[in-house]
Formats: sequence, C-alpha cells, structure tokens
Amino acid sequence: QVQLVESGGGLVQTGGSLRLSCAASGRTVDIYAMGWFRQAPGKEREFVSAMSRNGGTTLYADSVKGRFTISRDNAKNTVYLQMNSLKPEDTAVYYCAADGALRSAIRVGITSYHYWGQGTQVTVSS
Repeated sequence: QVQLVESGGGLVQTGGSLRLSCAASGRTVDIYAMGWFRQAPGKEREFVSAMSRNGGTTLYADSVKGRFTISRDNAKNTVYLQMNSLKPEDTAVYYCAADGALRSAIRVGITSYHYWGQGTQVTVSS
C-alpha cells in the first residue's frame, strides 16, 4: 500500500502562484508514475500532469502547459506541482495520485492510478 498526503493549497489572486506537495509513504518502490488531477465543483476529475519515476517523462494537460511544472524528489518520495499564472478556472480540489503498475508509458486516465491523496483546495480569485 501507498499513502499520499498533499499540502500547499490555498487562496491566491489571479496571476499568482502556488506550489503543491505530495508526500508518499509505504511501498513507494511500487510506484511507476505520480500525477496530479483536479476536480472543480460540478465537473469530473481531470488530468493535470504526471511524471515517471525517474523523472524522464512528463505530461501536462493543454490547459496548464507553460504555467504548471511537475517535479519530484525521489529521496523524499515527494512530488511537487508548481503553479504559476493562476487563473480562476484553475480553482479546484487538487489530488495527488500514484500509478502502481509496471508500465511503459505514463497514463492520463483516472483508472490507471491506484493510490490517491485526500485532496487540497486551490482557489483563485478574480
């Protein structure tokens, strides 16, 4: 089992920045990729970004490309999401997720991720 705990959410004005952190514990050796998803009120959970275990591959949703950056510190078993130039439409609960399967590529589908954090609220005011 893998446990994920997010932190770093909050309230920020349009154009501001936040950095989310996700600390993993447990059988972290089983993690292939870690990612971030978000869910706004009344909407489905959507993919934001993901990174492979060795950091060699990253993916971003089109809506966040150029503004968000994913990174990870394997020594700390932590993944980060640096969010810059935030917009009101970025307002959502952000979830950290881990893919525990042996794969050849990062997946963007929710069902590909086996472990989830509790979520952290990000609110961007206009």
